[in-house]
Amino acid sequence: MCRIHALLLGLALACCACGRESSPQQREAFPTASAAFEAVEERPHDEAVIDMGELGTIRFELLPEIAPETVANFIELAEKGFYDGTYFHRVIPGFMIQGGDAATKNADPRDDGDGGPPRTVEDEFSDYPHIRGTVSMANKGFPHSGGSQFFIVHQETRALDGLYTAFGRVIRGMEVVDAITELEIDAYGRYGPRDRPYPKDATVVSISIEPAYAPDERVAGGAAPGGARR
Repeated sequence: MCRIHALLLGLALACCACGRESSPQQREAFPTASAAFEAVEERPHDEAVIDMGELGTIRFELLPEIAPETVANFIELAEKGFYDGTYFHRVIPGFMIQGGDAATKNADPRDDGDGGPPRTVEDEFSDYPHIRGTVSMANKGFPHSGGSQFFIVHQETRALDGLYTAFGRVIRGMEVVDAITELEIDAYGRYGPRDRPYPKDATVVSISIEPAYAPDERVAGGAAPGGARR
């Protein structure tokens, strides 16, 4: 089952805003992650748009500089409609929300968290910090076992750094992540897996990809002449 180690739940968590580009304040606050911040180029990135229906929209930047294969896999799945109709099946306020499991589309909640895509991707660990808004790939607790399930960090959890593949950062819609954590949660697993929103699901209507550049603007390395956007 794609679960983040339970021992992390007891950690003290603090809030740190996540912006489009790392600021001097972020670099100062997270000195051990400064190289990871620097690795993310200050240029437009492709963006993933998670439509949560009446809850709103979460938009996050994809960061191929630190996790190219993970980003490519996520884009491929999103463009195939793999995520449409799934839901965030594991929600732990103050920690993270986890989704991306195709098994959540069926009527039986007992297998939520057990599903995945046809193939897995290699781990692409980095020092990018798991601060509020970081998007990372979940795994099964052994190497190279991530595939489709991902999580969005609700509050800073730096113990995850270097253990999970960070591949994105929320740029708009953290209030929607907050709203998901405020849903009623079946924390004890009375009606399915533990930590599932119940009776109201946090359903993903769709995940679409908005490219940073039009196809004819792309050049080697992903940058567009003059920094043109879309």
